Amino acid sequence: MSGKSPIWHPFTQHGLKQPIPLVERARGAVLETADGRRVVDAISSWWVITHGHNHPRIVAAIQEQAAKLDQVIFAGWTHEPAETLARSLRQMMPEPLEYVFFSDSGSTAVEVALKMALGYWLNRGDHKHRIVVMEHSYHGDTIGAMSVGERGVYNSAYQPLLFDVETVPFPSVGAEQTTLDALETACKRGDTAAFIVEPLVLGAGGMLIYSPEVLRQMREICAAHDVLFIADEVMTGWGRTGTLLACEQANVVPDILCLAKGLTGGSMPLAVTMATAPIYDAHYSTDRSRMFFHSSSFTANPIACAAANANIAIWREEPVLEGVARLAEREAAAFARLAAVHDVGNLRQCGSIVAFDVTVQDSGYLADIGPRLLADFLSQDMLIRPLGNTIYLMPPYSLTAEDLGRVEAAIGNALDRIKA
Repeated sequence: MSGKSPIWHPFTQHGLKQPIPLVERARGAVLETADGRRVVDAISSWWVITHGHNHPRIVAAIQEQAAKLDQVIFAGWTHEPAETLARSLRQMMPEPLEYVFFSDSGSTAVEVALKMALGYWLNRGDHKHRIVVMEHSYHGDTIGAMSVGERGVYNSAYQPLLFDVETVPFPSVGAEQTTLDALETACKRGDTAAFIVEPLVLGAGGMLIYSPEVLRQMREICAAHDVLFIADEVMTGWGRTGTLLACEQANVVPDILCLAKGLTGGSMPLAVTMATAPIYDAHYSTDRSRMFFHSSSFTANPIACAAANANIAIWREEPVLEGVARLAEREAAAFARLAAVHDVGNLRQCGSIVAFDVTVQDSGYLADIGPRLLADFLSQDMLIRPLGNTIYLMPPYSLTAEDLGRVEAAIGNALDRIKA
């Protein structure tokens, strides 16, 4: 291709004139570019690819479904791939989550969850309306999802569009009780409709990790005060933390669960919001004004649902979590070696998510070191996208030990050059 591209890329400052590789194909944990490079995808192409790019079972399911039914309206209509998927999710996920609502992305799954929560209280005749969130959280880039995320550089331009929320502090080690007390205070007020949280790991907020025990106690506080508990497992679901859901590690069942990214193995856009029977029942009526008013043109796209069904078959028939555990062990060893010889801190890990912070004066998402690291990694044929001064890995589960060794070497090389 020649000439300037008309594409405006997401989370990309085009004024920096950084190179944008053209990817032609992918397999496993590797991307192949038009100029012949073999790039290791160490962040699952923004946390979506689980089993590996172009997994044969998922590709076959997509091809077969595309030849039968590509798209059909889902308002008052249905199709076999969606029915099969909903029933499979019903079996895999915690029993109280009886109902499955389809959407297109993690952000829309969160929007659906918030609307479900508010609709639940309104249809019950209650005026609970306040949403409580956690400091440093990120739930997406649509208006509702931004409203319940961290306020700052991500959304400062759109502040007039955002609704007010109440924020509890992140449960840092040694300060967990402060978070629990703040949540208790918020829930006691009587007007709190729901608390939304990323279980165990806050992704875009810096791969911040907190304990299952804190998650369990937060759930108990919400239950004690009749506040709906929304688990945003868009990133943490599908094995990233070492279990199918992060909530499992705390023995927590949310009232509403958001899933996306790995739902199709990362192959196609699809999301679901699962809810308990009371939430569904609050919208169930002969009164049409009480129906759930949300949809999109491509709700439950049959091809995407077929991909998700293939993903679930892989989970049922292959030892996925054993592979995640092996990968996590290798990542832990690699990052421990790096941390032993470089000026980094706060080494942390949850399942296949591992991170540490490069020691700099201007930490945070806009730290100057971020673009420099990104460019250095690209020059070494690595897709590693730092969050400011935070370097993290979240690779496909198919990442080989050999390619992980290349990743480790690339990070070490970049840190040597940046500090030189």
